[in-house]
Amino acid sequence: MRSRQPKQLLLAFFGEHVVDGATGPIRASALINVLEGAGIAGPATRATLDRLVHSGILTRSRSGRETLFSLTEHGAAVLREATYRVRGPRPFDPQGTGWTLVTFSIPEGQRMLRHRLRSTLTWEGFAPIRDGLWLAPGEVDLAGSLEPLRQDLPPNAVIAFHARALDGFPIGESVRAAWDIEAIRREHLAFIEVWDDPAAVELAPSALTVRTMLVADWLALLRADPRLPAEFMDAQWPATRSAETYRRMHEKLAEASAAEFAELVAPARPVARRRSGPADPPSAPSLTRSGAARPR
Repeated sequence: MRSRQPKQLLLAFFGEHVVDGATGPIRASALINVLEGAGIAGPATRATLDRLVHSGILTRSRSGRETLFSLTEHGAAVLREATYRVRGPRPFDPQGTGWTLVTFSIPEGQRMLRHRLRSTLTWEGFAPIRDGLWLAPGEVDLAGSLEPLRQDLPPNAVIAFHARALDGFPIGESVRAAWDIEAIRREHLAFIEVWDDPAAVELAPSALTVRTMLVADWLALLRADPRLPAEFMDAQWPATRSAETYRRMHEKLAEASAAEFAELVAPARPVARRRSGPADPPSAPSLTRSGAARPR
């Protein structure tokens, strides 16, 4: 599989544990701790947190000497929009029949907005088939998908249609040109190879980090698979196995990772003051897995 990037892991962490709850701001030291278990060095996590603040996904605050991070309204909206597919029962099935076509025009000076729009379209299964024309399988809920961008998009910047292929004008070649179907298959098989192994629960020292890695890989797979209609696949298409693998591993990690997350965000216990000698510095809870918390 592709190497896990700190941005993927942070979005997986906030989407899995924070967006639906009332946990409050998360300490930077806790986030660094989680990602270090996935092999991401502290400076890389800090730099990525800075970029997520700059892009409007996170907001930063301070409490004493500790830096805290929270989802912005925009960040929460982006993650909630992805939630249905991430947790849905049939994440690789097309949304209805036919095809959705999109064309858009974003001024040259708004490159960040253009990047955000293209990223949203890619997540929804779109791919460019001609200059300025993007295609996705099924009836995409484009209004819902673009809601987090709505206030930033210029009027009439996006035009969308739902269509079907006409007899005598087969769409197969355009589909195969827009999407590398064998590359999508390889993404599924790589996901299954990693997460179908029972030993995957030991990929990191803590269940919370392993669950974050699992969800990050799942997000990457969902992004890679546009949900093409079944006629473009063969009988051995591995999407169903991928979904079963994800749910099985997610369930296996759920109890231990939830306990570790609760400990991670719990208010720090006051430390009794000593009569003499320096006080111990505060630190994030250890994420080393205990025997009682080990997934079964």
